[in-house]
Parts: sequence; structure tokens; C-alpha cells
Amino acid sequence: MTSILQVKNVNKSFGGLKALNNVELSVEQGTVHAIIGPNGAGKSTLLNCFVGRLTPDTGTVDFDGTSLLGKQPHEINQVGVSRVFQTPEIFGDLSLVENVMIPTLARRDGAFKLNPWQRVDSIAEVREKAEHLLADVDLQDKKDMIANSLSRGDKRRLELAMCLVQDPKLLLLDEPTAGMSRADTNKTIDLLKRIGERGITKIVIEHDMHVVFSLANKISVMAQGTVIAEGKPEQIKGDPRVQEAYLGGAHL
Repeated sequence: MTSILQVKNVNKSFGGLKALNNVELSVEQGTVHAIIGPNGAGKSTLLNCFVGRLTPDTGTVDFDGTSLLGKQPHEINQVGVSRVFQTPEIFGDLSLVENVMIPTLARRDGAFKLNPWQRVDSIAEVREKAEHLLADVDLQDKKDMIANSLSRGDKRRLELAMCLVQDPKLLLLDEPTAGMSRADTNKTIDLLKRIGERGITKIVIEHDMHVVFSLANKISVMAQGTVIAEGKPEQIKGDPRVQEAYLGGAHL
């Protein structure tokens, strides 16, 4: 299977703190690759290196044959990488459908603004696509609501629609079920499985092992800034190094 993301010898320090230590990662196209580990293991720091929020001190990050290092976040987004954040990043004062239209207009026009010279029927096409994506994430009946009025789970689904409308090749999900009820978590798992049918590669950072083992084809385990184990879910469950690093020796 072809690797869509290759990470080699990535190091990142903040002062005297070594946040990432010679991280190596290979993500296969069309799979769900989970990254797990205790708080402070370096998971979110690594993701920030993928999307241009941080630049590694050393190493390479190549996506689909292109280096992501040195690119601005919007440039990384334009090559096909989208991210769902720990805290949903949405436009709270706008309607749901407007939230989903904005990334499409930004990708087309090069900025988060409406091109006044664009034909009206083209805008109608953008709205139609936005409504279709809202239906995909079970939010179509709320399309005209103001985004700030949504529950946390619905805000997370809205942000997911904002990513999907850009037709990404790689979707990065940073704790996509954090703060959700079990019912919302299960709905999100089902939603991500449906998205998987589109062939989008996904990297998931998640503390909820129910989510990880429900979705992942492959798991990388991080501790103290480095990858200590990697394999299929059934391999990771029984790895004593993982049990010690992640749960202090308790079984996953």
C-alpha cells in the first residue's frame, strides 16, 4: 500500500524541553492511522508540524511527494490537508451553511471573502455543496441556525463538514470526541466510518480507546516525544510497553 505521509527524524525542542525526539511515521493512503499516548507525549506537537503551526528543528515531513516544511498553513490546506481541532474552530455568528460555504470560497478565491464578480449561479453551486455536506454529517435540518447555538458535538460535526467540503486527501482529527457524551461519541464514530468510504486518509489523535479500536487500521504509540510502538490494533492491545507507558501497566 502507498504511503501518503512520510515523517522522518523529526525533532522539536522548546527551550530545554525535548517535545519530539527522532519521530518516524509512515501513513498509508486510504487508512485510519491513530496516534495515542499519555498527555505530554508530543502528539499535538507532531500534528502542528504537519499543518505549519510549528516547524521541526530537524527532519522531514512529506505529503503525497511534497514537503510540508516551510509552507504556510493555508498552503498546506491547499495541497489537500485539513484538520479538525481539539476545540472546534467555527464562525460562531454565522449560520451553519455559511460556515461550510466559507472554506470553499476561500479555496477558490484565495481569501476568506466573497468575490463580487463571481457569477451568482456559481455561488448557488457552492451553497448546494455545503448543504449536501451538512446532510452527510446529520446537520441539514439545522443549516440556518447560528453556529454558536450548537452543542459541542454538533460544533465538532460542523467543523468536520467545513473540512470535507474542501475535498481533502488527508484529514487530521485532534481528539474528535473530546467532551462528548457516549451517544455523541458513537454517532461520531459512525460518521467517521461513513467518511472512510470516500477513501480519505485520516490521522486520529484520541484518548478514548473505544474510538481508537473502533476506527484504526494502524496505531502508533507515543511516549516522551517518540514513537515507542506501532502496529495493528490487536498487536497494540497486548504490547506490555504500551500498557506501561499509557496506563501504568493496566490492560487496554
